[in-house]
Amino acid sequence: MTAAQIFDLTGKVALVTGASSGLGVRFAEVLADNGAAVALVARRADRLQAVKSRIEKSGGRAVAIAADVRDLKSMRAAFDATEKAFGTVTILVNNAGVVHSGRAVELAEEDWRRVLSTNLDAVFFWAQEAARRMLAAGKGGAIVNIASVLGFSVDKGVIAYATAKAGVIQLTKALALELAFKGIRVNAIAPGWILTDINRDYLASERGAPMKRQIPMGRFGEERDLDGPLLLLASDAGRYMTGATILADGGQLVALRV
Repeated sequence: MTAAQIFDLTGKVALVTGASSGLGVRFAEVLADNGAAVALVARRADRLQAVKSRIEKSGGRAVAIAADVRDLKSMRAAFDATEKAFGTVTILVNNAGVVHSGRAVELAEEDWRRVLSTNLDAVFFWAQEAARRMLAAGKGGAIVNIASVLGFSVDKGVIAYATAKAGVIQLTKALALELAFKGIRVNAIAPGWILTDINRDYLASERGAPMKRQIPMGRFGEERDLDGPLLLLASDAGRYMTGATILADGGQLVALRV
């Protein structure tokens, strides 16, 4: 079997949350480029339409669905719309997330709850809904949760984010254990510092220099550095993998453990 065959996603239906910017856009485009029909989910409808247009111009299939991942009614409507357009979701990429900054003693309750509800609660509920629908349709599938290197280690000023991402890693294992015998694989990707439109200026400035020095590979990650892990976990190339979290951090966590 060739690499093109083993990573082929033709006939698969993918749903990507947080698909209006950053890594979510990249994930959606990579899945579409490899044959999947893709549902793009995020709050910003105008940006979703732009991503949809790019995918279609490249010969792919996509549908744009505006939804807040914290709203369970909108979540169910998003799955319904995807099924109407393409059929049952067989690949879910739980990518939507928010960040914060500030020391623990200064963190407001609303900020804590905003981060946890988006970065952890929503991951569970979207995975739960996807699994329920896969089971009802008699289909297996792949759920890919986006964690972070900060789920394994911590830094100052990101207590809510790090807590949520650690929860995603444990959630991934627990879901994998319960769903494996039903043919649903649940895995995660834990990126390190990846350059995106949101953080590029900051990381490329002098303020980002100390962060780069923590990375043994000597550079920040690029969006394309996550293409391989994503395709591995979403396709039959990873058909015997479940409960795993793939680190893609340039060796950052290894350096922190030394």
